[in-house]
Amino acid sequence: MEVTDSNQGDYSGNDKYLRDIVINFMIAGRDTSATTLSWFFHMLSKSPDVEKKILQEIRELVKENERMPLEESVSRFCESLTHTVLDKMHYLHAALSEALRLYPPIAQDGKVAVADDILPDGYKINKGDILVYVPYSMGRMKYLWGIDADDFRPERWLRNGIFQPESPFKFTAFQAGPRVCLGKDFAYMQMKIVAATLIRFFEFEGIEGEEVTYSPALTLQMAGEGLNLQFKPRLDF
Repeated sequence: MEVTDSNQGDYSGNDKYLRDIVINFMIAGRDTSATTLSWFFHMLSKSPDVEKKILQEIRELVKENERMPLEESVSRFCESLTHTVLDKMHYLHAALSEALRLYPPIAQDGKVAVADDILPDGYKINKGDILVYVPYSMGRMKYLWGIDADDFRPERWLRNGIFQPESPFKFTAFQAGPRVCLGKDFAYMQMKIVAATLIRFFEFEGIEGEEVTYSPALTLQMAGEGLNLQFKPRLDF
């Protein structure tokens, strides 16, 4: 493999550089993807209509013509989740994005100004100033997302059934500009595979009376023991 950087030179054969890239993809995206899936299934457990629509999308895209033992069925199903199939799962993509909007894994983040600058609203900042933005709050602002900003509604991301991305400066879960998340597409692919597989083979519901809230940390993890759901095999596919 040949790796080059126009600013820093030739990295061909540099195993350490390649290792660092792989670690960045695998570890940096581990907790964030897992956290997102926890909140996604929490919201899904409270939104049976959304679950039904995702299941219908899976039925339309993944054809299963014969019954087989569960282990083999799961393996066959996962093999069928090709890039082409995953790219067509617009409603699932929208539902995951809606979970990210309401519960971004990095709830707040900070930047340091490398030079004097002026923000779009005219606010002046000086070199060395620290600026903090809060994706958690931005995802719930009604003047950005409408009066139903607090609602889990994947349809807000769809137009004629096709997923429509928002500006990364509005939907900041993956940051924006030069610092946009390198693993964004990879993360969506991972989460779609996990979500589609679990929804295909299991029904789930929340624990009645159990309060779910977050614990302030580097990532927006669930407080206490995390997400508790009741699962049972799905028999209606």
